Amino acid sequence: MALRVVQWATGGVGVAAIKGVLEHPDLELVGCWVHSEAKNGKDVGEIIGGERLGVTATNNVQDILDLDADAVIYAPLMANPDEVAALLRSGKNVVTPVGWVYPSEKQGAPMREAALAGGVTLHGTGIAPGGISEKFPLLFSVMSTGVTFVRAEEFSDLRTYDAPDVLRHVMGFGETPDKALTGPMQKLLDSGFIQAVRMCVDEFGFSADPKIRARQEVAVATAPIDSPLGPIQPGQVAARKFHWEAVVGDEVVVRVTVNWFMGEENLDPAWDFGPEGQRYEMEVKGHPDFTVSIKGFQGLVGEDGPEPGVVGTAAHCVNSVPAVCAAEPGIATYLDLPLFSAKAAPRLR
Repeated sequence: MALRVVQWATGGVGVAAIKGVLEHPDLELVGCWVHSEAKNGKDVGEIIGGERLGVTATNNVQDILDLDADAVIYAPLMANPDEVAALLRSGKNVVTPVGWVYPSEKQGAPMREAALAGGVTLHGTGIAPGGISEKFPLLFSVMSTGVTFVRAEEFSDLRTYDAPDVLRHVMGFGETPDKALTGPMQKLLDSGFIQAVRMCVDEFGFSADPKIRARQEVAVATAPIDSPLGPIQPGQVAARKFHWEAVVGDEVVVRVTVNWFMGEENLDPAWDFGPEGQRYEMEVKGHPDFTVSIKGFQGLVGEDGPEPGVVGTAAHCVNSVPAVCAAEPGIATYLDLPLFSAKAAPRLR
C-alpha cells in the first residue's frame, strides 16, 4: 500500500513536492496545509495549476493533526518547532528542508522526545544544506584516503530569484554594506550550515575546534544592476559570500561557502563565478585530490518555470519519505538512512 503523505505549505518547494508525490509510485497525497485563507478549502490540484485531485487544502492545524497519514513534508519558509513537535506526537513522520539535518544533542532533544512519543521519525534534508553541503562530499570522499580538507561551495546568480521582499529585507541586497552585514541572513543560515560542517567533521574524524567559524563578505555595485528588486545602485550590496569553517589548530579542514551574486558585472570587489559559471562544487584533498562540479540546479536569467534548485530540494524530500517511514523512531540523519533513489517516470514504469 502507498504511504499516505501530507504537504505542509505550498510555496515553491511545496508545490514541487506535491508534484513529486503525485509521480512517486509508493506515495499518495492525502492532505495539505496552507498558510493563507485564500487557499483554504481549495482543491490542491487547483493550487498547483493542474487537474482536481480530490484533496482539499486546509489552514486548520488540527485538521492535519487528526488526519490519518504516514508522513508530512514540512516546507514553510521558516520552521516552527512547536508545529513539528505536534506533527510528530500525532504519529506522523516528518521530512523537512528547513532544519534538523544534523542537530546537536541539545538542539534535537525536544524533537527526539516528540518523535519517540509518536513512534515516528524526523529527517532534515534539502539541497544546501541537506545534500551538497555534507551528504555528497561524504559520499564522494570514499574514493580518497588520508583526507586533509573538504570544501562544498555554491555559485548562484540570484537574478533568477523572483522574491524581491526576501532579497532586500532578509538577504540584504540593495542595502548598504553595514545594514546587510548586520541583517538577519547570517543568523538564518548559521544553524543549517553549521550542522552540515559538524556532520563532516564528525564523520571524517577531524579533531576540530567545537566552534564552527562563520564569516561573511559583501560586494557593492559600481554601476546600476538590474535585479528582481529593481535597479541596484552604486554603493548598494549586489553580491554576498558566506563561509563556515572547521579548524584543527590553524588549519581549515572543512569549509562550506555560499556565493550569491546579482550577475558578474559591475561588482566591487570584482567577484565572478569563474569559467565554469553557476554550479555546486565539492572538493576533497587526500589521496587523491579531486573536485566534483554539479550543474543544472541553478536557473538561467530570463528562463521561465520553477527554479531547478527548488525542485531538487523538494525531490530530495519526496524521495526520502519511504526510508524515513521505515526508520527507527527518533531523529534520522543521512548517516542513519540506507541508500535511496528517485523512481522512474510514470510512462517508463
